[in-house]
Amino acid sequence: MHRVKRFLLPLLFIASIVQAQPNLKGWYLLDSKKDTFNGISLNKTYDFLKGKKSKTVIVAVIDSGIDTTHEDLKNVLWRNPKEISGNGIDDDGNGYIDDVFGWNFLGGKDGRNLNKTSREASRIYHLYKSQFSNKPINVESLSSAEKEQYLLWKQAAALVEVKPEDQAETMFLEVAYKSVRKNESILRSAINKDEFTVEDVEKFNPATSQGKQAKNGYLTFIKIFDIDREETNTGILSELQEVVEEKKKKIVEKDIPPVNEREVIVKDNYNNINDRFYGNNDVMGPSPLHGTHVSGIIGAQRGNGKGIEGIADNVRIMTIRAVPDGDEYDKDIALAIKYAVDNGAKVINMSFGKEISPEKKWVDEAVRYAELKDVLIIHAAGNDGENNDTINNFPSPDLTALHLKASNFITVGASADPAINGNYVADFSNYGRTTVDIFAPGIKIYSTAPGAQTYKFLQGTSMAAPVVTGLAALLRSYFPALSAKQVKSVIEKSAVIPDSTLIVTKPGSKEKVSFAALSSTGGIVNAYNAVKLAATLLPEKKEIKKESLPKSSFENVKIN
Repeated sequence: MHRVKRFLLPLLFIASIVQAQPNLKGWYLLDSKKDTFNGISLNKTYDFLKGKKSKTVIVAVIDSGIDTTHEDLKNVLWRNPKEISGNGIDDDGNGYIDDVFGWNFLGGKDGRNLNKTSREASRIYHLYKSQFSNKPINVESLSSAEKEQYLLWKQAAALVEVKPEDQAETMFLEVAYKSVRKNESILRSAINKDEFTVEDVEKFNPATSQGKQAKNGYLTFIKIFDIDREETNTGILSELQEVVEEKKKKIVEKDIPPVNEREVIVKDNYNNINDRFYGNNDVMGPSPLHGTHVSGIIGAQRGNGKGIEGIADNVRIMTIRAVPDGDEYDKDIALAIKYAVDNGAKVINMSFGKEISPEKKWVDEAVRYAELKDVLIIHAAGNDGENNDTINNFPSPDLTALHLKASNFITVGASADPAINGNYVADFSNYGRTTVDIFAPGIKIYSTAPGAQTYKFLQGTSMAAPVVTGLAALLRSYFPALSAKQVKSVIEKSAVIPDSTLIVTKPGSKEKVSFAALSSTGGIVNAYNAVKLAATLLPEKKEIKKESLPKSSFENVKIN
């Protein structure tokens, strides 16, 4: 899972803790003219759709897992109609036993789960290190396979190289962690509570100079990193410690090979794409925060008086766990896409990404398989404040193995609102005039979190992508005759284009640029505009060519 490289943006990471102001709950659904927030105009959308019939649409969420017990999700989850729960039998004969809610490609047959993984660059670097490191390499003398391996290794070697700023940032964060931990310890004794919120500290009146210093130091840290007033000391310290440990691990990853826990837990033959019936049916997994939050944005139950309102009102969310805490594996993503397509998903949300993809050919074949089956894929642009036109963010619609560009793929950047952060774009969002299609609200997004009645503010392009996915599902529900390609076109052509003279701060920098230069549409997604446009369209005429007929199954696609 692609995380924010620069903690000092100053976000913790995709699942960052943010300033949770009550009036911001659901801001991303509002209308710029009526409500002043640059949301997607969802209320106007449903006013327009009144009286129109909808068709249930299955949306696959390929992610970290979903809390299937959540009050706002349990009634909208996809359930495999051909599978009998808990009988230990593959009732529908699809190769996955008891896949009632979906499938977990990060699990073992014994019920264990793969949770944390290394960066893909580290895995590749050490895989080929003995073959290429510190050796004179004559590229022309290498076989085509060896040449491909060498170029991949060179790419990985560049990514694991430690930069001075990485070391400086890690040192700063470690010092910050030690300082806040010390202040937190003093406050715990002074307040006489093991767990407290930022608000508790603000209200606390210290009786000693040591207590006053601890309070001031703790609140200064909170202000610098824009942490939610309701977050607890234990949660803040745990999250910061994890970030520090990850950054320290990154510094030494060139010298220390990553532990291959997949080999111990999952036990598949990773190099064989046809070895695909691995994993288990534990779709929640050990850390379902990210997937639960994403799912709520797409389709949390509407009109039940609880929590939040999802964007789409007639969806079933298919849970596919394939994204660990760390970089995902290409094989899992390819097979997750296949599973989604084969089980009826019409839209797939992919809020993850990485900078290097060794088995890209497998993922390319899967994306193509989805394209031929008329399934739309929505992908997050990434949270590095970088230009995707010049860096890699995989998966991508460029199917290099097939020499094609997928027509069923939307890449989403994160927009903001000047009333929230003083800008129209999130400062962490990746962008790209040719590689990012559209922006959608992605900061301070309130949605479902693990725990039956739990909700949380998170932010990232991981939250922007499901805003688009929710809209895509809504369009496919109310206008089922439209193809995936047409829905993509509708979403992009109906984007709200800010004034062409609008200048914004380019993500990851202080440079001022035109908002229009950050994506191919130059716009922000708008549901109301989209449904109005969709209502004017007729189904496209399909010209089926013999060579483009879908393969009968993904595993039979020839992969060189």
